[in-house]
Amino acid sequence: MDIKFSPLGFLIPLFFVVTFLAPQVKSRAFFVFGDSLVDNGNNDYLITTARADNYPYGIDYPTRRPTGRFSNGLNIPDIISEAIGMPSTLPYLSPQLTGENLLVGANFASAGIGILNDTGIQFVNIIRISKQFEYFEQYQLRMNALIGPEATQQLVNQALVLITLGGNDFVNNYYLIPFSARSRQFALPDYVVYLISEYGKVLRKLYELGARRVLVTGTGAMGCAPAELAQHSRNGECYAALQTAAALFNPRLADLIASINAEIGQDVFVAANAYQMNMDYLSNPEQFGFVTSKVACCGQGPYNGIGLCTPISNLCPNRDLYAFWDAFHPTEKANRIIVNQILTGSSKYMHPMNLSTAMLLDSTRI
Repeated sequence: MDIKFSPLGFLIPLFFVVTFLAPQVKSRAFFVFGDSLVDNGNNDYLITTARADNYPYGIDYPTRRPTGRFSNGLNIPDIISEAIGMPSTLPYLSPQLTGENLLVGANFASAGIGILNDTGIQFVNIIRISKQFEYFEQYQLRMNALIGPEATQQLVNQALVLITLGGNDFVNNYYLIPFSARSRQFALPDYVVYLISEYGKVLRKLYELGARRVLVTGTGAMGCAPAELAQHSRNGECYAALQTAAALFNPRLADLIASINAEIGQDVFVAANAYQMNMDYLSNPEQFGFVTSKVACCGQGPYNGIGLCTPISNLCPNRDLYAFWDAFHPTEKANRIIVNQILTGSSKYMHPMNLSTAMLLDSTRI
């Protein structure tokens, strides 16, 4: 099934996917790994500056309160959960993640992390990807006690997994400061090769831990974030260095995913071209109902791109008119456009298949 994307009607195919898929995948767990784009609130339980626990974060969330999501409302995992007819996964560190809630899955993501362990060191206490995997193993031990080892293995093997990494390795590492340690160690093309090599180890470890259907998002259009415009743009043009980094990284990631699938002998990993998904609405914001794709809804300074979103920041009255919520993160509306392409997008966006096709294939095996 390959539904073509219509900017003005993106809710129609999404509604179709929700109503068509949900009855078939009710028992499917969902696991999330990665950074702030997919963190559902783990960092709220840590002593770190990488937090989204203050107003106006969560202003459009059902509770109208901050949840630790770097969004005005729902983030990408929430919207995927919605589409497959499941409640949102809880953060792994949440005390509510017990009993039957464990059957839904868990979100292990932590704002600020990257592929590399030295990414995000300025945030001090964050859950690096190796630790997220330790927690995933811990989760499986907890499930063993709850439903037994065989049922746990089945639950993990049949689960949907999302992993989002890479952006911080550029924004909060290589380009964090002029002459950063990594930029002195590697020319950009060599750094990308190194990142891809390390990401390969991450993805193979995820397979080793039992994941059998993994959605892997590439980096978005990092240079177009309001934070980057505020620092580097004179006329609203995207920061070329970060755009070049994305252009080098994403095709190599797609090649890596194809290579690992070939090693395994089946299409376990699905590549999502987040860069193209971003550029569609960033290049033509009006076509998607946005008044701007450059100015953040919440922030201060040029493009509202300086510093954090806080109670004293500028705040737009209608978040649906803005592509960016804060200096780096999309609004819920932009997240919905991204998820729609993940679910129903053509091979321009998803390879080797979109998520709705993958889910239909998997439903015949569950």
